[in-house]
Amino acid sequence: MTMLSLSRTLRFSLIGLLIMAPAVHAGSEQDQVARLATETLHDIAEIPEQGIPPALMTNAYAVAVIPRVIKAGLLFGGRYGTGLLTVRTPNNEWSNPAFIELYGGSFGLQIGVQSTDVVLVFKHRKSVDNIFEGKVTLGADASVAAGPVGRRAEASTDAELQAEVYSYSRSRGLFAGVSLEGAILQIDYPANDSFYGRAYSAAEILSDLQIRRPAEASQFLQVLNRYTPKPSPN
Repeated sequence: MTMLSLSRTLRFSLIGLLIMAPAVHAGSEQDQVARLATETLHDIAEIPEQGIPPALMTNAYAVAVIPRVIKAGLLFGGRYGTGLLTVRTPNNEWSNPAFIELYGGSFGLQIGVQSTDVVLVFKHRKSVDNIFEGKVTLGADASVAAGPVGRRAEASTDAELQAEVYSYSRSRGLFAGVSLEGAILQIDYPANDSFYGRAYSAAEILSDLQIRRPAEASQFLQVLNRYTPKPSPN
């Protein structure tokens, strides 16, 4: 079996596990993901002393929230999740969110399934633009580092960490920086089509504020706006 076919097999196996996972809310699959992403953002804001530094979020170009990423393994391990990505518009508003997928695998004897929430904070536009062009492998196409935690980490964020993407996970209520080397990000086109009711490109969703926004997307952005005030003008 080639590495490409192995990657596809892993991805579809993990998608199957995600589909079989019990739903918490009624509604479409995309609505549920959006609600869970909103809950994750709300929980971050509630623990500022031990969560993602607000200054890092405020100065981010883009933020992705991928709830309930499933990590599973028998003879080899992997992970899969789908979530929301939003970017800064030219007037410093958050764009309509677009659905993205995160997946990847690693070899090793692993048994069990684990679900965790993942938050990615993008410092620069380049990393996000590369996702539009196909897919991005964290650690190869874009440098990634476990993000700093808590308000005390704010002052050292830019001075000591030079990654393009900072990554976090939440498991059992606790947020922490996490290494996602090798994880792949790409646009989830079927999810976007279902969520917005027609086929838009990711660039259209993220740049056209006139696109009709589902209620779950508005709630996600409302919480994000409360947690990330606009950057101060230079």
